[in-house]
Amino acid sequence: MLCSVTTFLIIFTSIVTLLPIIAGLLIWDKLPDEVPTHFGPDGMADGWSSKPFAVFGMPLMLLGFHLLCIFGSSLDPKHKNINSKMLTLVLWICPVISILVSSFAFCVSLGYKVNVTAIMMLFVAATFIIIGNYLPKCRHNYTVGIKIPWTLNDEENWDATHRFAGKLWVIGGVVLGCFSFFKYAWIVFIAVVSIMIIVPFVYSYLFYKKRNS
Repeated sequence: MLCSVTTFLIIFTSIVTLLPIIAGLLIWDKLPDEVPTHFGPDGMADGWSSKPFAVFGMPLMLLGFHLLCIFGSSLDPKHKNINSKMLTLVLWICPVISILVSSFAFCVSLGYKVNVTAIMMLFVAATFIIIGNYLPKCRHNYTVGIKIPWTLNDEENWDATHRFAGKLWVIGGVVLGCFSFFKYAWIVFIAVVSIMIIVPFVYSYLFYKKRNS
């Protein structure tokens, strides 16, 4: 089994991922034939799917991705180095997304007003803050973390990059949370996430160049 993650947690998170199916069946007769399943940056629905796909397809697809992540992690030759709390967080991402996305689809279909952009921004912001706190504790592995050539080939580079990125991701998460309810929050999202991805990449490369100069 992966680290200290138990079979119970894997089964439980898989069940949670499928819970929207039960909710969909309970309101089946109230749902229209076409259900909104995609929302634009402004939070407005811009893509629709059939009712069966919305109720059954989305949760099942997310369950498949959830199990794929678990399987992929088990193949990592350094899976024992994966921080158990970080892996637990990863196991909860698909279940939470399944509930959020299905809730958006069902609520909008029933005529409720939902600020999709703000809710998703808050979810992403919270996720970034939590990940940022655990990145410095993430030991060298091939599954979870900043996996670029310089970190994978040098544990010292890995540790330094993850310490730096951890602080950056926490700051990024706080900024996203503060701008969640702004009209053009998606622009802030793109800018912040770009910085969170590019800057650690550059930091790792400069660390590599310094050590090999």
